[in-house]
Amino acid sequence: MSSVQPYRVEAYNTAKQSENKIHDDAVARQYGFSGGLVPGVEVLAYMMHPPIARWGRAFLERGRIEGRFVKPVYDGEIAEVVGTDGPQELALRVDSRGSLCASGRTSLPERGAAVALGDYPETPPVAERHPVDGNSYQLDTWLGTAPRSWDDAALAEYLVEVRATDPVYRAAGALHPGIFQRIMNQVLVQNAILGPWIHVGSAMQLLALAHPGDQLAARARVTANYEKKGHRFVELDALVVANGRTPVAHCHHIAIYQPRVQAAA
Repeated sequence: MSSVQPYRVEAYNTAKQSENKIHDDAVARQYGFSGGLVPGVEVLAYMMHPPIARWGRAFLERGRIEGRFVKPVYDGEIAEVVGTDGPQELALRVDSRGSLCASGRTSLPERGAAVALGDYPETPPVAERHPVDGNSYQLDTWLGTAPRSWDDAALAEYLVEVRATDPVYRAAGALHPGIFQRIMNQVLVQNAILGPWIHVGSAMQLLALAHPGDQLAARARVTANYEKKGHRFVELDALVVANGRTPVAHCHHIAIYQPRVQAAA
C-alpha cells in the first residue's frame, strides 16, 4: 500500500458561538477536554480532501466516506489528513498534536446507489423543542429539518471555514458535501434543546450533486438510542433531499446527545 500526498490544514472551530457549548473552551474543559472541540462535521470535511483531489466531480456525484472521531481536534492546531491506497478505497486518518484524532475510509463506487425517496417521509422539525432527556430521539421516530439553501456567497463562506480550495466546486457549480453533514447535525438541534453534545461518527453515500440555491432538508429515522459508559447515544439513518425531490446523500450519523458528566447530573 502507498499513501497519497498528506493534506495539512489549520483547524478552525466554526461553532464557538453555537448553542452546543462543547465548542466553548470553558464548558469543554468541564468535560475533560483542553478546549472547545472543532466540530466533527468539519473534521469530516477535511477528510474529504484526498478523495476529492483524486476523483474530483465523480466523488461529489457518487463517492462514499466514513469517519469516526476518536480524539478532539482543536482550534488553530494543524490537522494532517493521510489517505492510504487500498485495493478499491483509501484508508483515511487525521492526526493532530501527535495523536490519531479520526479514522475512516473512502471509495468511489462504479455506480450510484439506488435509494427510494418514498421510504423516507418528509417530516418537519418539531413545533416546540423540549429539553433533551433519556427519552429524546425515541427509536423509529422520524425527524426532519427546516429547508435551507446555500447561495454562492454562503458557499464561499463555508469553503473558507473548512479550508477547502479545490476548484471543483466552482467548476461543477456544486456544494461541498460537508454541508450535508451540517444538516445532519441540525436533525438533532432542531428537534430538542440540547446541552453540550458530541458528534462521534458518520457514513455518507453521495447520490447526486447539490447546487447553490437548492433547498436542502434531512429526512431521518432514529435507528438506535442507548447508553454506553454513561453516555447517551443516538444513531440516525437519513436522506438529505434537494428541493423536496432529489436525494443527494444517504447518511448514517452517530452522536452522544448526553455526555456522561451531564447524564449523571
